Amino acid sequence: MRKTLLITIFALILSGSFFGRAFAQDTTPPTDDEVNAIAKQLFCPVCESTPLDVCPTEACHDWREQIRTMLSEGKSEEEILQYFTDQYGDKVRATPPATGLNWLVYILPPTLILIGAIILFRSMREWTKPKTVETGVGGEGSATPSDRSDQDDYVARFEEELKKRK
Repeated sequence: MRKTLLITIFALILSGSFFGRAFAQDTTPPTDDEVNAIAKQLFCPVCESTPLDVCPTEACHDWREQIRTMLSEGKSEEEILQYFTDQYGDKVRATPPATGLNWLVYILPPTLILIGAIILFRSMREWTKPKTVETGVGGEGSATPSDRSDQDDYVARFEEELKKRK
């Protein structure tokens, strides 16, 4: 009795593993959209700076088929990208990984734009700030009463000229 029970359990375990394989084979193959989602993150090995998803060369077709095969094997997007990076180097990636000096690609442009905006803001504020004349006793900025009367005469003549033009 015990032997029969063990054989039955063993048979169920084996049949379950066969069903699992059968179900795994019945999964749908990856779609073109799934393949192209990964392929657009890679560059063509033959053409210069052409994304893999739009390149018509035979090499790109082979790479897309390899991506399709890897997806059907159950590999993740990151595993596939890492495979191609390991095989062909960082130059096949559309976006370089942020390691080593590559992180400068991500940090330097925004930093330079921010510094430029700060310089431009401060310059614009300086250009639009009205210049003030310091009036005080003695010193360069102080105006004597005779200077003020000359300036007042000038302002009066200037205003008369403006009235005549209207």
